[in-house]
Amino acid sequence: MPTTRQGLATRLIHTAEGAQPHAAPLTTPIYETTTFLFDSTADLQAYIDGSTGKYLYSRYDNPSTHALEAKLAEAEQAEAAMVFGSGMGAIASTMLGLLSAGDEVLCSAAIYGGTFHLLQSFLPRFGITARLLELDALRDPTAAIGPRTKLVWFESPINPTLRCLDIARLAGACRAASVRSVMDNTFATPYNQQPLTLGVDLVMHSVTKYLNGHSDVTAGAVMGARTLVDALLPARKLIGAMLDPAAASLVGRGLKTLEVRMERHNANALALARAFDGDRRLTRVLYPGLPSHPDHGIAAAQMRGFGGMVTIELPGGLEAAGRFFDRIEVFKRATSLGGVESLAGLPVLTSQYGWTDEQLARADVTPGMVRLSVGIETLEDLIADVDQALK
Repeated sequence: MPTTRQGLATRLIHTAEGAQPHAAPLTTPIYETTTFLFDSTADLQAYIDGSTGKYLYSRYDNPSTHALEAKLAEAEQAEAAMVFGSGMGAIASTMLGLLSAGDEVLCSAAIYGGTFHLLQSFLPRFGITARLLELDALRDPTAAIGPRTKLVWFESPINPTLRCLDIARLAGACRAASVRSVMDNTFATPYNQQPLTLGVDLVMHSVTKYLNGHSDVTAGAVMGARTLVDALLPARKLIGAMLDPAAASLVGRGLKTLEVRMERHNANALALARAFDGDRRLTRVLYPGLPSHPDHGIAAAQMRGFGGMVTIELPGGLEAAGRFFDRIEVFKRATSLGGVESLAGLPVLTSQYGWTDEQLARADVTPGMVRLSVGIETLEDLIADVDQALK
């Protein structure tokens, strides 16, 4: 303690800092701090040597994000989890953490647009190439795997067609070939699907969507074996893709209601899809829970529920889809998905924007598609809204 009375500025800055030893909060406190204190050189050296549980700098780690990672690992039955400032931060850090110049990624031709552009336009600048496969070829990638293939990246259900892959079969083929498999489980969520238990090496989530669930946080995460997750740490540190502690706290709060939210998302989406399946005003309704869906059998075998995403296709292309889009009232016109609010989007103008006609055709994405993120509102209101928008 100082022997003389300090100035006001010094006293205001340094008073009451640090943990309160007698506080026992029910929820995880928000450690909104950039840096952490050490008692001595020896204390700092112990941190560097890895023999202490202290923290150094919030770009590296933070108690708030650490607590969230424990929840996310539990959700996916994983040994470890790592959070990021966005889903794309998670995807890029995973790619750069596991791949080197000269390596190849196999991926479905039908994939989220951000992943597609990263693989096609950005990573090739660093000597990492991608080969896009038709869905049938990706179901068992054994024949497609080459000497440079190091990673197979896939989604199930796929955005926005909601096509599904046999996860165990695909993961098994990757393991037999000593190739890593990474799956984007954003659409299904850990409540509906557990890819790690089916043999996938790493699971990625855009936490922005269902895991947060309230349309107010941008975040990403990767879960899996601790050795693989730890291998991503240098990429996260150097890219600076860390999640803010306050955002981590909001995601942690959202996770507490994941199960009850997903039960309502699943029920509303299935009922909505059933209500319009076979409607003559539509070309098709895509939802894995419908027997008419081409992968219904696969989805039923590996999913607990079929999720909150429904894609409808209108005859008449983008003009017809645009008219529907302009008429909706309960569904809100916005990108993204997975919040409690129902949203509608036009894939060719959002997630698949900028794709060529050939690329869209390979992914089975058409201009007449409208992607519906079915929220937890009153079901009758959602059905009535779609019906009036189709008139």
